[in-house]
Amino acid sequence: MSYISGARLVDNKQVRIALTKIYGIGPKKAIQICYRLGISGNIKIKELTKYQIDQIEQMIGQDHVVHWELKRGERADIERLINISCYRGIRHQDRLPLRGQRTHTNARTCRKLIRK
Repeated sequence: MSYISGARLVDNKQVRIALTKIYGIGPKKAIQICYRLGISGNIKIKELTKYQIDQIEQMIGQDHVVHWELKRGERADIERLINISCYRGIRHQDRLPLRGQRTHTNARTCRKLIRK
């Protein structure tokens, strides 16, 4: 098992697929990282050398916002919406759907939390 940016990568998966297990890296970014480092996306994680794993980790740390930094940023955005008391902030605060979804018959889980 290899750990990159706090995510455990399965050894017998391809590099481009295993990198998507890191929060904030999707298929497109995973292929881009492999291309920039000159690593084939089709080789398995267990076939990578320690140097290549360090290179991947270094590139992710420098160029991409991932894991805790990304989650912290999302949480800060939601806090900002709540503080300025905009519509989306109020819906976040009340734990209701934000984007115009119907709540009369749907969204039962979030309405159940409000009723109690």
